[in-house]
Amino acid sequence: MKKITSSFVAILLISSLTSGRLNAQPKDDLKGNISISGAFALYPLTVKWAEEFKKIHPGVKIDISAGGAGKGMTDVLAKMVDIGLVSREINPEEIKKGAYVIAVSKDAVVPTFSAANPNIKEILANGLDRDAAVDIFITGKTKTWGQAIGTKSAVPIRIYTRSDACGAGETWAKYLGKKQEDLLGVGVFGDPGLAMAVTKDPSGIAYNNIGYAYDAKTKLPNPGVRVVPLDINNNGKIDPDEDFYGTLDQLVKAIAMGKYPSPPARDLYFVTSGKPIKREIVEFIRWSLTEGQKYVFDSGYINLPKEKLDAGLEKLK
Repeated sequence: MKKITSSFVAILLISSLTSGRLNAQPKDDLKGNISISGAFALYPLTVKWAEEFKKIHPGVKIDISAGGAGKGMTDVLAKMVDIGLVSREINPEEIKKGAYVIAVSKDAVVPTFSAANPNIKEILANGLDRDAAVDIFITGKTKTWGQAIGTKSAVPIRIYTRSDACGAGETWAKYLGKKQEDLLGVGVFGDPGLAMAVTKDPSGIAYNNIGYAYDAKTKLPNPGVRVVPLDINNNGKIDPDEDFYGTLDQLVKAIAMGKYPSPPARDLYFVTSGKPIKREIVEFIRWSLTEGQKYVFDSGYINLPKEKLDAGLEKLK
């Protein structure tokens, strides 16, 4: 009886050890540090990606700071960071300096104004066509909200723009046929600063990346901020097929379907100084283009077409 019991215990022990080996998870040996800086537009999504990536690879430390696309590009080309976040088209001169560019997502810049504006109903109903936007932000011919939206309102327009070199400013200016330095307005640093400026000024108008115009959790416009609808067909009113600004999800779907013009919709990029070699950087970018894409829509961004994602993966080989 003792022999049978001993044999039985031995069998159980061997079975347990074997089962443990079979069910054991492979040890994650990915370690290292990744430093990232740049565009406010891409910052929230990159933070989300970093959080999820570190759950899989706890040995990787990722430091991220937002400071504008210009800072991201300057930092990465100077090799002060591993990845620059850029929310505008890349200049040929930057490519010559070694900028290695991979598109990772998409979003848009939207004109914004204060929820306390006394003309809010008319602004939301009539919208802003491109010519009116040019006369506000570029020529300065339009001085009142009435002139901007075709009413008799004498409420003055106060313009705010970004003081830092940024993708949002460059993209908004490109929609208007100009460059960021051509934009009029009081200079304010960063996306959060610009949103706060119009929140506090009932007469104010600015532009923001959609991630700073809407709350990522509620999907509603951030308190105090509203988006000026674009009158795309220039008929002086916002038609039903132009009315997609009520929630973040509505706007994201409209951008994905091409209903919102590009620019100010645009691709967002990871930029490295030359082709990335460090394993942790390559794996983070690869993961962002694959598994990380499931976090894009819920974070208020637009997924890139498969061919663009595949092109990015090819650049990592």
